[in-house]
Amino acid sequence: MNSREDKLQAFGRLLDIMDDLRAKCPWDMKQTMDTLRHLTIEETYELCDAILDGDMEEVKKELGDILLHVVFYAKIGSEEKAFDIADVLNAISEKLIFRHPHVYGDEEVQDEEDVKQNWEKLKLKEKGGNASVLEGVPNSLPALVKAIRIQDKVRGVGFDWDDKEDVWAKVKEELEEFEAEMEQGNTKDMEAEYGDLLFSLVNYSRHININPEDALERTNKKFRARFQLMEMLIRDDEKNISSMDLGEMDLYWGKAKRQMKVK
Repeated sequence: MNSREDKLQAFGRLLDIMDDLRAKCPWDMKQTMDTLRHLTIEETYELCDAILDGDMEEVKKELGDILLHVVFYAKIGSEEKAFDIADVLNAISEKLIFRHPHVYGDEEVQDEEDVKQNWEKLKLKEKGGNASVLEGVPNSLPALVKAIRIQDKVRGVGFDWDDKEDVWAKVKEELEEFEAEMEQGNTKDMEAEYGDLLFSLVNYSRHININPEDALERTNKKFRARFQLMEMLIRDDEKNISSMDLGEMDLYWGKAKRQMKVK
C-alpha cells in the first residue's frame, strides 16, 4: 500500500490538476455548483452500485469521481472567496473530534449504540440545543432512504423500541389496518396505511440488521436479470413475449429461475 507521503502527494497532484482544468479547459471553466449537483448525485449512485456488486476496482474508480467533485466544489468555493479545500478538511476534522469524545476526550461508551446516541446529542448541542433531531435529514432524499435516516435519527435520542418483537407486532398491526382500508376501497386512506406499513417494515429491518435499501436493490437486480433471461429463452424458442399470456410467461419465468439457480 502507499505511504502517508505518497497519499499526500497524490492528493496534491489532484489539486494541481483541478487548478489547471479550471484555468484551461472550456468545459471545466463553465461549471458551477448548480451544474455539478446532478452529476454528483449520479456519481454517488454509481458508487452504490459498485459497492453492491462487490467490485472493488469499480469502487476505487467511483470514489475517485466523487473525490474529484469534492475538490471541484472546493475550488469554486475558493474562487468565490467563501472557503477552500483546507477549510473543508479542517471543518470535518473538528467535527469528528467533537463528536468522538470517547476517542479524543474522557467520555466512556459501551458499544456502537452508545456512540450513535452521543453523536445525535452532540449534533444538537452544536446547533445550540434548539434544532430538531430531524433537521439533518435532507428533504430531497428518496423516500425509502429518508425513512431509514429518520428512524436512525430518532433512535439516536432513544425514541425506539428495545424489543424487535414489539416492532414486528407493529408491522402486523399496520398490515391489518391496511387490509381494513382495502375492504373500504378508499384509495387515499389505503395509500396512507400502505405508507405506514412500509415505514414499519423499514423500522423492523433496522432491528434485524438489514438495510432495506440494499435488500430492495438486490431484489431489483435479481428480478431484472431473471426477466431478461426469460426474454432470451422466449426469443430462443422463436416466440414473442407480447403475444403470450401470463401462464405461458410464467412457464418461462420458472425456467429462468431454475437456470439462474444452477449458475
